[in-house]
Amino acid sequence: MTDDKYLFLNRDLSWLSFNHRVLLEAGDPNVPLYNRISFLSIFSSNLDEFFRVRMPSIFAFSAIEGKKIGIRDEYPKGLVQQVQKMVYEQQEEYGTILTQQIIPELYKNHICLYYNIPIREEHKETVREYFLSRVLSFLQPVMLQKENQRVVFLENNALYFIADLELAEQPGKHQYAILNIPSSNLPRFSELPMLGDDYYLLFLDDVIRENLSEVFPGYTIHGAWSVKLTRDAEMNIGDEFIGDLAEKIEKQLEKREVGLATRLLYDKCLPEEVRSFMEKYLSIPADEFVQGGRYHNLKDLGSLPNPTRTKLSYSNWQAVPHKEFAVTQSVFQSIAEKEKLLHLPYHSYNYILRFFNEAAIDPHVTEIFVTLYRVAADSHIVNALISAAKNGKKVTVFVELKARFDEANNLKWSKKMKAAGIKIINSIPGLKVHAKVALVKRQEQKMQQCYSFMATGNFNEATGRFYTDHVFFTSKPEFGEELDGLFTYLQSRVQPDMYPKIEFKHLLVSQFNMIKQFNKLIDREIKNAKEGKPAGIIIKLNNLQERNMIVRLYDASKAGVKVQLIVRSICCLAPGVPGQSEHITVHRIVDRYLEHARIFVFYNNGDPEYYMGSADWMNRNLHSRIEVVFPVYDKALGAQLGHILELQLKDNQKAVILTSDTTTGACNNLRVLSSGQTPLAAQQAIYDYVKSE
Repeated sequence: MTDDKYLFLNRDLSWLSFNHRVLLEAGDPNVPLYNRISFLSIFSSNLDEFFRVRMPSIFAFSAIEGKKIGIRDEYPKGLVQQVQKMVYEQQEEYGTILTQQIIPELYKNHICLYYNIPIREEHKETVREYFLSRVLSFLQPVMLQKENQRVVFLENNALYFIADLELAEQPGKHQYAILNIPSSNLPRFSELPMLGDDYYLLFLDDVIRENLSEVFPGYTIHGAWSVKLTRDAEMNIGDEFIGDLAEKIEKQLEKREVGLATRLLYDKCLPEEVRSFMEKYLSIPADEFVQGGRYHNLKDLGSLPNPTRTKLSYSNWQAVPHKEFAVTQSVFQSIAEKEKLLHLPYHSYNYILRFFNEAAIDPHVTEIFVTLYRVAADSHIVNALISAAKNGKKVTVFVELKARFDEANNLKWSKKMKAAGIKIINSIPGLKVHAKVALVKRQEQKMQQCYSFMATGNFNEATGRFYTDHVFFTSKPEFGEELDGLFTYLQSRVQPDMYPKIEFKHLLVSQFNMIKQFNKLIDREIKNAKEGKPAGIIIKLNNLQERNMIVRLYDASKAGVKVQLIVRSICCLAPGVPGQSEHITVHRIVDRYLEHARIFVFYNNGDPEYYMGSADWMNRNLHSRIEVVFPVYDKALGAQLGHILELQLKDNQKAVILTSDTTTGACNNLRVLSSGQTPLAAQQAIYDYVKSE
């Protein structure tokens, strides 16, 4: 938690505090009912990913003896127990919110969810018919033999029952069985006939529970308890420098779902003797057993039907047209007239689609370059790139095959684009390319004009509907030239230190000049503060973990620089610590949209400089990825970003301030007090601002 000089917060405990902030939104009675249910779903889904991605490392590194520098900082002694304690407490709170708030509110709206209660007689015939006609064909019971142990493979995050059975012909002899709950084949919830004015919803789990005697004829059933196994999602690619990386990733994708167990979630009503049997039979360590409720995979609550058809969720905010993009002229003509800035999802995503669609058919466009990290499953952008290649344009696409959980989708599109004649550059060994940039070259009046696209988020129209991001369009040659140099480098597919000197004067590119430039900007604010000049830093990130950059912010705070941070998720900086960070505040915003933008503002003695880009301040982003951060020189566009950040820092409805727990290395979510203040929710205020522009 500490080094010789400074205090840092633990990344995993910090992430769990972020997920707790998601849970707080589910418990907020001011949030519409079905949005609260969505936050329960998001919390559950996030926690599943945490156990797939982070718990393997926590288990492995916490078990290493000794005090190796770096390992003990990231994985202090007792971390496994701290994590499990926080998860348990959050799951208890989750259960309270669900059972004491959400389900009663559903009842008030005439929606009755059967949740750990007997099925009414009026519904039993319907449930039995559904079981026999639809469910039974997907069930695959497996008897667990103590004497002749049979290998049983539990699929990742799939739902199962473990049943305690007694053969009627052999009283006193108990046997256990594993039975799948086929939620990947059938809806998790079914709608039952109305009774009076009330609608009824039933878990698939309870359809099966009600009919277990049909699955195990001849047995007395003493109980059936739900269990779920989560498996390690890490892919062991091996040596990325030798052989075809795409083939290696394809092979590893097949193995991902059979990774080592990281958590066995079980119904807390499971008898101890059954739990002990499972531990031995499945060879799962005791510390990977985690108590849960009667139902698992509650991320499925995101698909809970609303049979009343009444509005129980937020009304949609219709995307705002950008007044400077006219439908009567080319998107490139609009950009040539003036640099443009989109604020997503408040602005329409259509201008991004137009950028690529028009490039595909514009006879003056000669070349298109783009980096792809995560794209939509049915991507309009990739289809436009394919059209461009078929129209005779030279199209070069860098596809990051190592984008976690998007590898299969990226491989699919990579093959399709290559078949269409697009030049595909796959992953650079040892690096991920996370930059969100594109470049279009257009022949205009016998000269080549470059149109640059730089963003804080992915080229993904699906996530573009609910991720807050910013997109910058420019035709300024200084940006086009440097992006051209970046794409030339990417095509070399070598390590940055092996590439001939490439100079970036405007763009900040990790592995080249990003850390150096950020340090210079921080140094200037420190110098101004020491000289008695106004000094300030505002940074908005998804994650803040890289210790050298955190130390620089501590240095700025100690010099008297006001540092205001907006960090959505992981924050290893400990705010408000005397002698270290008393001039630093950290805000966290959770609302209807996922905060995703990265923005950096340096006060510069009253002439603020604005930067945006793809880079969080994580070890991976700054040291093992290619990221691009770009300046926004236009004063009017910079003022827009400044106003948006001001609204976010004034949020007293959906923001919390992080406080440091110096004893555990965790952080807490402290509600922003709004007594006597006009209520301000930043996302609503930003939407109103964008509409008024």
